Amino acid sequence: MQLAISPLKKTPGLKFFKLLGTGGGIGFSPKPDLKTYALLMVWEDRKAARKFTDSPAYLMFNKNSITNFTYWMVCIKSFGSWGGQNPFAITVKEKVEGPIMVITRARVRFSKIIRFLKHVSSSGKSVKGANGLIYTKGIGEWPLIEQATFSYWKDLKSMENYAYQSLHREIVQKVRKEGWYKEELFARFVPVDLNNS
Repeated sequence: MQLAISPLKKTPGLKFFKLLGTGGGIGFSPKPDLKTYALLMVWEDRKAARKFTDSPAYLMFNKNSITNFTYWMVCIKSFGSWGGQNPFAITVKEKVEGPIMVITRARVRFSKIIRFLKHVSSSGKSVKGANGLIYTKGIGEWPLIEQATFSYWKDLKSMENYAYQSLHREIVQKVRKEGWYKEELFARFVPVDLNNS
């Protein structure tokens, strides 16, 4: 991952990127998945994004991967910060129907790590059987401290039904009341087909 930083910085049109490890469980997970890695990128425009598969960085990743998959998406809602900035510009403002993707990211306060970990497993179990969930994966820059989740839902209603159900809502309330996070970000996206845009 460290070897990828320099070629990514030289990639034309790339505004923001994060190289991320992944969790072996559901959602936030202290157990790593050492076979799966994630690369989050924000582009100046769709033309630059389409050209990434010809870049030295992509070719290096592809050469060292058994398989890879890309989710192309545009932001419909975002608040909070990641490293002191919000990298996601809202590009779609109309009412959304169909699939939706969500990234939640948090920097956990060192003094709250034990408290955070006690609630991770119950939160993960609650999302596992959530109606309308297509896919989810824990991602992060640093184990335990810098945590995020990516989730892909059938529609907005399914995502909100999970987000506002009692167990998840109860954990969110504890986060706010006890100040677990030093920094956090929540963003929603819709999938796009770059070949037809």
